[in-house]
Amino acid sequence: MKMLLAAALAALSLATSAQAAPAYGTRLEGFEYPYPQQRFKLNSQRQALEMVYMDIAPTAPPNGRTAVLLHGKNFCGATWAETIAALAGAGYRVVVPDQVGFCASTKPVGYQFSFNQLAANTQALLQSLGIAKATVIGHSMGGMLAMRYALQYPAQVEQLVAVNPLGLEDWQAAGVPYATIDQLNAQELKTTADSIKAYQLRFYYNGQWKPAYDRWVEMAAGLYAGPGRELVAWNQAQTSEMIFTQPVVHELPHLQVRTLLMIGGKDRTAPGANRAPKAIAEQLGDYATLGRTTAKMIPGAALVEFPALGHSPQVESPKEFHEALLKGLAAR
Repeated sequence: MKMLLAAALAALSLATSAQAAPAYGTRLEGFEYPYPQQRFKLNSQRQALEMVYMDIAPTAPPNGRTAVLLHGKNFCGATWAETIAALAGAGYRVVVPDQVGFCASTKPVGYQFSFNQLAANTQALLQSLGIAKATVIGHSMGGMLAMRYALQYPAQVEQLVAVNPLGLEDWQAAGVPYATIDQLNAQELKTTADSIKAYQLRFYYNGQWKPAYDRWVEMAAGLYAGPGRELVAWNQAQTSEMIFTQPVVHELPHLQVRTLLMIGGKDRTAPGANRAPKAIAEQLGDYATLGRTTAKMIPGAALVEFPALGHSPQVESPKEFHEALLKGLAAR
C-alpha cells in the first residue's frame, strides 16, 4: 500500500507539473524578456530572417565601451539579465542578441548552421548598430561562438570573455560516436521540462538545485511545449550537430585578442558523452582541467576559476561572478 501511495503521489506531482508547465510561441512569444526587444532584419542563405536583440544604455556614466553578450544553446539572451544590469551599471552599452534558430529569433525551416555563419550574422547586427569594436562575452555555446567571432573578426574585438565555453575538446576525436541530425531530432522531440532539469542538475549544477533555475528550465521547455515544437526540435538538432562537428580547440593558439576565461570547475558538460563508452565519457567535460589547458593555449589569456561552481557561474553565483567579470574587464 505504501508503494502504491508513493507511486500515486509521484504521478500526481508529474501531472501537476505538466499542467503548470508554460507553452510559448515558436519565437518565445509569451515569455517576458528583462528589457525591450528590437528586431534586426537580414537576408541569409536566400532567406529573410530576423534576429531579436536587446540594446541597453548605460545606467551609470558611460565608459565608451560596448559589451555584446552571446547566449548558450540551452539559454537565451534573457538569461543574461543580471549580467546586463551589472555591465550597464558599470557604464557599458550592452547588446544581447538571440541567434538565428534560437529563442525569439527566426526559426528557419532549412538553414546550414555553422559558427562562421552565426558570427557573420552577429557582425551584421553590430554593423547595423554602428558598433565598430566591442567586448564580446559568450557563455557555453555562446563562448564557442565568441571565440569563432574573435578568430573571424579580430579587429572588431576589444576583449574576449569566454564563460565555460563548449568546444574546448574534440569529442569526436576522443571517441564519441557521430549522430545524424535525424537521430538528434528524434531525441530532441522527447525533450520535457523534467528532462531539461535532470540534465542541468547533473551536468550544470553538481546536483544542487535552486528555485531561481526553474525560470530558465521553463523558458526552454516552453518552446518544446508550444506550437513550434517540431521546428524548435529541428533547429536544436541542427545546432547540436554544429557544436559536435566544429570544435574550436584546434584554433585557440591563433586567437589574437585579449582573452579572459571564466571557468566553473564543477562543470561536466560534454555534448554527446551519453553516446560514448563509459570509459571515454568519464574523461570528458572536466572543466577544471580544460580551463587551465585552454588558458595555456591562448596567447596571453587570463584565467578566473570558480572551483565550487558549475556550467553557469553567472546564474549560480551572480555576485561572485560579476565582481570577477568587472575586475577582469578593468584589468585590460
